[in-house]
Amino acid sequence: MPVNFTVVPVEDGARSGQDYDDNILREEDEDGLTLSSRTSGDGIPKENSPFINNRESDKGNLYDGKNMALFEEEMDSNPMVSSLLNKLANYTNLTQGVIEHEEAENEDGVKKKTVQSPRMGTFIGVYLPCMQNILGVILFLRLTWIVGTAGIMESFAIVFMCCTCTMLTAISMSAIATNGVVPAGGSYYMISRSLGPEFGGAVGLCFYLGTTFAGSMYILGTIEILLTYIVPSAAIFKGEGKENETAAMLNNMRVYGTCCIVLMALVVFVGVKYVNKLALVFLACVVLSILAIYAGVIKTAFDPPDFPICLLGNRTLAGHNFDKCLKTEIVDNVTITTKLWSLFCDSNSLNATCNEYFKLNNVTEIQGIPGLASGVIKDNLWSEYGPQGMLVEKKDQPSIPATETSYPSTLPYVSNDIATFFTLLVGIYFPSVTGIMAGSNRSGDLRDAQKSIPVGTIMAIATTSFIYISCVVLFGACIEGVVLRDKFGDSVKGNLVIGTLSWPSPWVIVIGSFFSTCGAGLQSLTGAPRLLQAIARDGIVPFLHVFGHGKANGEPTWALLLTAGICEIGILIASLDSVAPILSMFFLMCYLFVNLACAVQTLLRTPNWRPRFKFYHWALSFIGMSLCLALMFISSWYYALVAMMIAGCIYKYIEYRGAEKEWGDGIRGLSLNAARYALIRLEEAPPHTKNWRPQLLVLMNLDSEQSVKHARLLSLTTQMKAGKGLTIIGSVLEGAYLVKKQEAKRSEQNIKAAMATEKTKGFCHVVVSSNLRDGFSHLIQSAGLGGMKHNSVLMAWPSLWKQAEDPVSWRNFIEVVRETTAAHQALLVAKNIDAFPKNQERFSGGTIDVWWIVHDGGLLMLLPFLLRQHKVWRKCKMRIFTVAQMDDNSIQMKKDLQMFLYHLRLDAEVEVVEMHDSDISAFTYEKTLVMEQRSQMLKQMQLSRNEREREAQLIHDRNTASHSALVAKANAAPDRVHMTWTKEKLISEKTRNREANVGVRDLFNMKPNQSNVRRMHTAVKLNEVVVNKSQEAHLVLLNMPGPPKNREGDENYMEFLEVLMEGLNRVLLVRGGGREVITIYS
Repeated sequence: MPVNFTVVPVEDGARSGQDYDDNILREEDEDGLTLSSRTSGDGIPKENSPFINNRESDKGNLYDGKNMALFEEEMDSNPMVSSLLNKLANYTNLTQGVIEHEEAENEDGVKKKTVQSPRMGTFIGVYLPCMQNILGVILFLRLTWIVGTAGIMESFAIVFMCCTCTMLTAISMSAIATNGVVPAGGSYYMISRSLGPEFGGAVGLCFYLGTTFAGSMYILGTIEILLTYIVPSAAIFKGEGKENETAAMLNNMRVYGTCCIVLMALVVFVGVKYVNKLALVFLACVVLSILAIYAGVIKTAFDPPDFPICLLGNRTLAGHNFDKCLKTEIVDNVTITTKLWSLFCDSNSLNATCNEYFKLNNVTEIQGIPGLASGVIKDNLWSEYGPQGMLVEKKDQPSIPATETSYPSTLPYVSNDIATFFTLLVGIYFPSVTGIMAGSNRSGDLRDAQKSIPVGTIMAIATTSFIYISCVVLFGACIEGVVLRDKFGDSVKGNLVIGTLSWPSPWVIVIGSFFSTCGAGLQSLTGAPRLLQAIARDGIVPFLHVFGHGKANGEPTWALLLTAGICEIGILIASLDSVAPILSMFFLMCYLFVNLACAVQTLLRTPNWRPRFKFYHWALSFIGMSLCLALMFISSWYYALVAMMIAGCIYKYIEYRGAEKEWGDGIRGLSLNAARYALIRLEEAPPHTKNWRPQLLVLMNLDSEQSVKHARLLSLTTQMKAGKGLTIIGSVLEGAYLVKKQEAKRSEQNIKAAMATEKTKGFCHVVVSSNLRDGFSHLIQSAGLGGMKHNSVLMAWPSLWKQAEDPVSWRNFIEVVRETTAAHQALLVAKNIDAFPKNQERFSGGTIDVWWIVHDGGLLMLLPFLLRQHKVWRKCKMRIFTVAQMDDNSIQMKKDLQMFLYHLRLDAEVEVVEMHDSDISAFTYEKTLVMEQRSQMLKQMQLSRNEREREAQLIHDRNTASHSALVAKANAAPDRVHMTWTKEKLISEKTRNREANVGVRDLFNMKPNQSNVRRMHTAVKLNEVVVNKSQEAHLVLLNMPGPPKNREGDENYMEFLEVLMEGLNRVLLVRGGGREVITIYS
């Protein structure tokens, strides 16, 4: 719309701010409407930014002040620094969902209380969640068993590897987290913005699954503590024998676990702040438990606790069903049997039949917690791996072996419930260190995520790593080996093994571990739905869109429901040892890509990579990445492959169906660097003949609506290229760029849409030029980059060139032919392009005919081979025709051509066509004459039009000059116009008129040029032969003759080509680029 500007002069001196604001600059729309949106200088609305928001309050504010008047026209698109800093200071990083909710309220016009999400600092928001997730189920339920099974040395190696992996990952994560604002989504946001939507979505979903199953693991740990150590009588299902007891325990875990997950989901649904309040209570229990462990260790140095264990020979006995570690005892001078006797014998009688091993070996009672000073650390240094069902034995204890190797499951031996080996223990232990992302997952709830995430995470890892490593050493130094290998504490009458070490009571550890695992489960159920919500809101996985919605304050309700459902799957597995390795794979994959993201960004040195956290290095990230990969395959190679396959499927799904995102990710930067390196290498030398393939520049014509005229050109390109090599779709708009830039963008969008429809993979380049000829010339010269430049040009034949009043169209065509020849580029011209097949069509037979008249590099024979790779032309046969003159031996030519094709590995029929010298027919003579008469007539018409234009311009100039003279001499007498005819002027005018009349009269008396007659004769005779042999062919490829060196014969050249192709449906004229493109050598 037109806009009126009223500019008021400014006087020096003091003026009131109000007057100045009112008068310095006023914009008014003619219709009285205010501008509704701000646009940049090119008319495109500016993208919303978290720093420069286009708020309603800003729209009416115009620039005022004269200190920056030089920039006042750019203030809409480029705000002043003071305005930027003001908005930056007021920027708030709300949880995703809160901003949308507030905007919806404002649109409704209802003033409500501002929704504010909880804002947490480093300690509550990051440190505590990490501590709770790390110091969870594995420390209290499995670490003693890992130390006893793997020994102190290998346990130390396991803990050190895992803690090193997480520390290096935390360093990489800290660098990424401090390289900009981290909104809700935490780890997913960091990975996706660093590695792109495909990697981010794949790893994000894997990490979400890992976090969700972690919740299952913590809940299973909670139920195990409850039913095994706190209230064993609460078990609903009971069984006799070890096998039945195991099955009953799994069913109990499923029932109680389901109830627990429902309760926890309700707590999380109420609000994250209540989870954080409960977290403080849970963490206090964890801290007390750890202090109780260290206190108990110190106490064992001078006063070990009394936890006797009973050994039969060297075998450990479960102390549930007997109270005394004796076979017999004397009561009132009478020897009677004990409860232990009844477990191994068929009666209480001293003459009863007993188990052979029981009869051969004595029972011994030793202390389960000998203490720091006992020297038991020497016995616990090395590993004790074994198969499932292997008895837990004390190696240095005397034992007499029995002849029978098997034993009934009813005997109270302590045995391995699963087969143990080093890699299994790595997989089971690793989930205990996976809580490092607990804080970053809730980055949307943090007051300052950039500060809190690095400090809180690294401090939590350092603290917990010290606790784990010290516990490994202290457990091995204080507890008897057979007790350590007793996973469920059967030898110490069902006590929690780590609880036997604590002071003042085992119940401190039992209660503390119960609340620790419960709190860790709550933290997982809090973080996982937020992760899924962030993925859903990014829109990269279409079917997850529904999980982006939630409550008004951003709480992810639907994501919480899905998380609880997936958690239930882990609960139904019911075995903590089976769930733990699955988690290890998902978490290790996530950590691997966090390290990869940091390493890639650091090595690429992208300008935007400016982390505030400085203690990182690409080598550390690379070591962390390698360690993650090694731990994946150490833990379980088949789980690792499955996890990678799942991530790969998600990656390909996002690539195929997901929305296209441009986040400036590191993979894009890596691609750019790889492309730059490859382009530089390509430019060192031209490609070898063996590597030559047509790199196409397709010259596309557009209609008045900037839509593609000949979409079948794109179909032909796709069929010829099959997605390989370079394709550039170029087009030219006539005019000035500043005027036509919007049309150029629209044209580019239309071409890209047509390319997508025709499945043409390539680039689009629209040039705005003062005329079409220069535009096409610029494309031919400059399209492409470095070594990735086109070597062939594809265009459509100008079928309406005869009907065009202006010869510019066919002159442009001929200039393109000349310029491609000068640039040593091949040229492909398709006649009747709209009759070419679509990509969906299939030829069930037929032929592709090649007419090899002259050899110009072999492109004629290469093109049919490339076309037949596509499904459209696959069933077409290839026929090659060549022309023999009178002096040629046609039989020998056919043999030579067949041998040549054999060496070229091309399957084609060969035919040699003999063209005898014949007299020029009257038809050819007449056709040439008509062509030249038409050409001469067009020249006369062009001259007449030029004369009329020159005469009109002369009259206009004379009138302009007369008007100027009248104005200058207003009071003078009227001037007379003198027409002075000199003798020379009169003779030249008569001669010019006479020549014009003679030219028109001689059109019907002229004789054709003999050179044109010969060319026409060649075109007619060759056309007759081609039509005779190839009229039914699906495609005919012909050598394209070059244009005449004398430009006066250009229109005749077009006529020759038209005659050459007359009567043929689909024709592809081929002109080589002057180099060999096909070779017989390997």
